[in-house]
Amino acid sequence: MADGASSSAVHDIRRDLAAAYRLIALEGMDDGIYTHVSARLPDGPGGEKRFLLNPYGLRFDEVTASNLVTIDDSGAVIDDPYGAGVNAAGFTIHSAVHMARHDAACVLHTHTVAGVAVSSVREGLLSLNQWSAQFHDRIAFHDYEGIALDLAERERIVADLGNRQVMLLRNHGTLLLGRSVAEAVKLALNLERSCKAQVAALGMGLTPLEIPADVAEHTARQYQSAYDGIELRGKPDPEWAAHLRRLERHAPDFRA
Repeated sequence: MADGASSSAVHDIRRDLAAAYRLIALEGMDDGIYTHVSARLPDGPGGEKRFLLNPYGLRFDEVTASNLVTIDDSGAVIDDPYGAGVNAAGFTIHSAVHMARHDAACVLHTHTVAGVAVSSVREGLLSLNQWSAQFHDRIAFHDYEGIALDLAERERIVADLGNRQVMLLRNHGTLLLGRSVAEAVKLALNLERSCKAQVAALGMGLTPLEIPADVAEHTARQYQSAYDGIELRGKPDPEWAAHLRRLERHAPDFRA
């Protein structure tokens, strides 16, 4: 087929990406019509790189599997079922990451209150709990340069990201990479919980109790082992299945 892959594979990517948008909306992690979640499609018949992105102007809770837009690595539209195009400037960060990191099947960017708050303090995320220990010594940082419209910034983002899956965009928000859409969403949800917990804990006015570095590292490796089992060894992913069941109850049209 024209997609260079089975229709079922493309269907699954579309379903999962639509699910990602709806889950981010259900969790209150969206920002109006701004920020994006992108997914890599199999290369086109001529080897061209292709990605899926949300239609411009739609809220996350309006995204469905069928209205996602197919674009190339420059943000140019290849297929646009909805007809509104995309925010090509908003794809600046995503395109840079996708092209530099071939393990990035999904790139997820948010502007949540908690995520922006943690990105706005010099210390970043502290290992204060089990959620945040997952990210111990695994977060990259990129300094704020203004709204990400400058294509030249892409090289600096990629350099700062290195081989990590999680980045705090200073004074801006969060950026997560997944080897699948499911992995990106799970990382985003755990990072959001971590940031919320940190804001709450530090707001108590008491003395924060950080997890010792060796214990935090052990915890992070435990999380990584579980993710690797799914992404590299093909183990079932009951957490993602549970998320999809939630959407079947609360937003069943995501599959449309």
